[in-house]
Amino acid sequence: MESFGAAALTSWDIRPFSLALLLAAAAVYIRGWLRGRKIVRGEHDGERLTAFLSGLLLLFIATESPLDAFDHFFLAAHMAQHLLLMMLVPPLLLLGHPTLPLLRGLPKHFVRGGLGPFLSWPTLRRLFRFLIAPPVAFVLFAFSTIFWHLPPFYEAALRSSWVHGLQHASFFWTGIFFWWAVVRPMPAKSLWPEWAVIPYLLAADLLNTGLSAAFVFSGRVLYPSYEALHASSMSAQDDQTLAGLIMWVPGSLVYLIPAFVFAMRLLAGPKLRKPAEKMVRVRLRPVVPAPAKTAWLPRLRRPAQVLMLSVAVAVMADGFFGTQIAPLNLAGVLPWIYWRFLSVVALLTIGNLFCMACPFMLVRDLGRKVFPAKLRWPAALRNKWVPAALLVLYLWLYEAFALWNSPWLTAWIIAGYFIAALIVDGVFRGASFCKYVCPIGQFHFITSLLSPREVRVRNPRVCKSCASYDCIRGNEHARGCELYLFQPKKEGNLDCTFCLDCVKACPTGNVAVFPVIPAATILKDPYRSSIGRLSKRTDWAVLALVIVFGAFVNAAAMVHPIMMWNLWRMAAFILAGAALLPLLVFTALRVLSSSELAHRFAFTLVPLGSAMWLAHLLFHAAGPQISVQLLILGCGLLFTLYLAWRIAQKWTTLLPSAVVACGLYAAGVWILFQPMQMRGLM
Repeated sequence: MESFGAAALTSWDIRPFSLALLLAAAAVYIRGWLRGRKIVRGEHDGERLTAFLSGLLLLFIATESPLDAFDHFFLAAHMAQHLLLMMLVPPLLLLGHPTLPLLRGLPKHFVRGGLGPFLSWPTLRRLFRFLIAPPVAFVLFAFSTIFWHLPPFYEAALRSSWVHGLQHASFFWTGIFFWWAVVRPMPAKSLWPEWAVIPYLLAADLLNTGLSAAFVFSGRVLYPSYEALHASSMSAQDDQTLAGLIMWVPGSLVYLIPAFVFAMRLLAGPKLRKPAEKMVRVRLRPVVPAPAKTAWLPRLRRPAQVLMLSVAVAVMADGFFGTQIAPLNLAGVLPWIYWRFLSVVALLTIGNLFCMACPFMLVRDLGRKVFPAKLRWPAALRNKWVPAALLVLYLWLYEAFALWNSPWLTAWIIAGYFIAALIVDGVFRGASFCKYVCPIGQFHFITSLLSPREVRVRNPRVCKSCASYDCIRGNEHARGCELYLFQPKKEGNLDCTFCLDCVKACPTGNVAVFPVIPAATILKDPYRSSIGRLSKRTDWAVLALVIVFGAFVNAAAMVHPIMMWNLWRMAAFILAGAALLPLLVFTALRVLSSSELAHRFAFTLVPLGSAMWLAHLLFHAAGPQISVQLLILGCGLLFTLYLAWRIAQKWTTLLPSAVVACGLYAAGVWILFQPMQMRGLM
């Protein structure tokens, strides 16, 4: 076996023609690049040169290195080769924007007299535009991927060298066509809008995930040739699983990273999408965003609250008096399955809609007509420690008493919520229950950091000339903000229940719901009305970590064998995972970086935690969707790493938070692959 490995590692089957072709391409490109630098210099010239040469190097490794020798003995090696040819080499070559450098690098007479007429041939130009059109390119790419991995054709490629070469050429050129729409190398222009690249890449990732999953979960060897060889101690089944993982994890990142970059560029606005535009110009000449077309939202709040109150009453009635079989009871299905899932979806796509339509506040408003609410909330409790503790308590109670399986207990929890809101806000002024007690509200506040909508002022200069401060004091039209968020100093959605009282109270109409970049507020640390700077609020940072870690603890408690633990082991697990571990992580971040960065890094984990909540709740709402769940979790990881990098700006500073994020991601992947209890269904 050792002689086999040594022979394979030394089998550099370098074909002179292939090597000469690669070296010639590199020489022509470098010559054209140097000539272009004499005419005009761009700040990304060096990066383009590096990308093109890296693409050629990877092409050499894929076709001439021992990897090419291993592909007849190990499926994993063959999949690594395919990954290079389809997902890495084409985009790297195109990132070099090779058209102009290659043409400039060739002799002028050859270009004018030889290539010129050929390249300007209308039929050829139309054919090329057809091949790089995203729908056509995707179909060709998908067909090539699926066709060559079907067992009969794959085995044919193993038996015949020319079929093998045809397979690799097919992967390479369909990869070029596919990635052309993503990279858009100059001077070509795409006729498709930039946003279309995101679903384009996500669809390719789903295709890659399906193929990888077939390797991992097929349960049998797909290609008999590898089973017959027995080239190592690794079984053919294990080799096939490894091949699937190689295509799955690195392959998904190749698609998800550019999709994430395109999404951030689109969300950043048109000026930030221009490469030549500097950030400082955007800051010096700010553009006030247009308010979202949501003028109907303030008028919708009361009807929405009445509807939600009706649903809550129906759920309580069914929980108290209906069948106690949870899947057949509204209290066993609506709160734990659909409401939780739809709340997270609404937060990530619209905003804090549940708090806006909260039925508990409708009952509280009615109770205010009887109770005086004259006291101020105690100063010692004006923080987030109480709701953070209540969240940990909820996570334990949910498992310890199987709340999801007890309609009667669920009904009592909802009734208790109404009573608590009525008592707290009947005694204390403002929205003390929402701000300092309600664990549901805290979950929505933290998750709304990722919401694409925010209540904010249209023009700060208008607020400077305002003497009435109706947005917080109220007037005859509305009561003003009960959470004491002064709009000119408000930043983000934290502590905002989307009640829109400030919108109704503003006499100039300067407060409205605006579209914002999700999580952009995490990148800043200004003074926030009624909150202060987040880098100084340990209670807020710990609350965010409890919600993030709680996502993984809540999901892990539903997989075997954890769900079989007794009451005390489950309590210890939840206490350790949702309380002690967040505190330990926060302390470690403070030691390894600084107190200010530790506070800010805590909020960068919110995208990953929200992704885990969404992926987990999707399982209960729609059944196993492993590819979609992994895609959601992967996007959450990339978003978290992006935010952490923007704050850290240095790899050494980024490392502690990146380790935490990757550790949580790995735990999430493990959880999603475990058999999970399908709750709420028969």
